Amino acid sequence: MAEPPRRRTGRDPRDAAEAAFRKATAPPPLAPGKKGGLPGVKEQVTLRIDQEVLEFFQKDGPGWQERIVDSLRQAAGLGGGEAIAVENLNASNDK
Repeated sequence: MAEPPRRRTGRDPRDAAEAAFRKATAPPPLAPGKKGGLPGVKEQVTLRIDQEVLEFFQKDGPGWQERIVDSLRQAAGLGGGEAIAVENLNASNDK
């Protein structure tokens, strides 16, 4: 006995393949409250700061950007040490 002819589903095979590919390559959803990106990777931003603040961090030479990041982390209460109120930030807080 011959098989009955297959019924066409009305879907274009190319559309079906593209839909399957989209599902397979879609990134996993982020957990609520989590931001995308790799942990520990720095992100480039533009920040406007006073000239005297910039000169303060640059006066000790190379590494001034890391010193700014360290100060911001300390002020935000991230990564060791206690948070320091912005109004209390000064040279006496340096380690």
